[in-house]
Amino acid sequence: MQAKPHAQAKPAAARLHPRNRHQGQYDFAALIAVCPALKPHVKANAHGQPSIDFARPQAVKLLNQALLAQLYGIQGWDIPPGYLCPPIPGRADYIHCIADLLAGCQQGRLPQGPAIRLLDIGTGANLVYPLLAHAEYGWDCVGADIDKPALANAQTILQANPRFAAHVELRHQPRADAMFAGIIRPGERFDVTVCNPPFHASRADAAAGSQRKWRQLGKQDDKRGGRNPLLNFGGQQQELCYPGGERAFVAAMIAQSTRFARQCCWFTSLLSSSDSLPALQHALREAGVRQSRVVQMAQGQKRSRLLAWSFLEQAGQQAWAARHWQEDSTGG
Repeated sequence: MQAKPHAQAKPAAARLHPRNRHQGQYDFAALIAVCPALKPHVKANAHGQPSIDFARPQAVKLLNQALLAQLYGIQGWDIPPGYLCPPIPGRADYIHCIADLLAGCQQGRLPQGPAIRLLDIGTGANLVYPLLAHAEYGWDCVGADIDKPALANAQTILQANPRFAAHVELRHQPRADAMFAGIIRPGERFDVTVCNPPFHASRADAAAGSQRKWRQLGKQDDKRGGRNPLLNFGGQQQELCYPGGERAFVAAMIAQSTRFARQCCWFTSLLSSSDSLPALQHALREAGVRQSRVVQMAQGQKRSRLLAWSFLEQAGQQAWAARHWQEDSTGG
């Protein structure tokens, strides 16, 4: 599901993670300097402040290009028409939250450097989580997806960014029903997995959700053939929908993670709805996890949460960090 790309006036910026670079108002002068194509889309909003029309996918994509270039040094970022265009500040929050999660494995020291390995389940054409994870913390990442065209676009992004290409690997998942099998190799370990799951049970549910966001942007539904809000927010079928929605998807992920309990320190997933939590917390108990966390996140009017689980006790995680994380790869 495509969330509202960015809160226009960003009134809730203070609720972003303290290390998030996207605090306060956007610096449109600096953004236009690195992405001149953004300039025609920047207009004064109702408060007289420079902004863009967040209902226009081209404007949102150009804003993303500018943010990634200005703040992270990522060049040539682009996605094909119809693919998910993620909100960069919210995705950055996820990365900072899992860094805090991993810091708990070593007395609060933030883990940095290529010794830390992240797996992104459903990395998509945008590749945002691996890009941000390496830009912020220097981690090595694997991005996995069932969609070959999406992976081809992600590879194009990496080719334009050799510094990232050396630390990000792409893997194709041939099985639509598998999340970790076929991706995590025998004897391989990951310190954390991330996932932006398909939130909706059907295309109709996704369309209804997009219509709500359309109205939140102050737009009226046009039933006479105007702009389709689902298309404005983007997303392929596999990015938006899964039978049973996010609850069923993450429940399947929890069940499948048991097979890789000793190969990953923390498993995580984004959740759009708090209503999904009771069933998923039951699934975690059934799976025999030793630790779980629910981390609340907010960006503008949007609320989401991060669900994390581990099959290791705290002592086991500390031993994991001591065994796998090089002393010179950690920072305070």
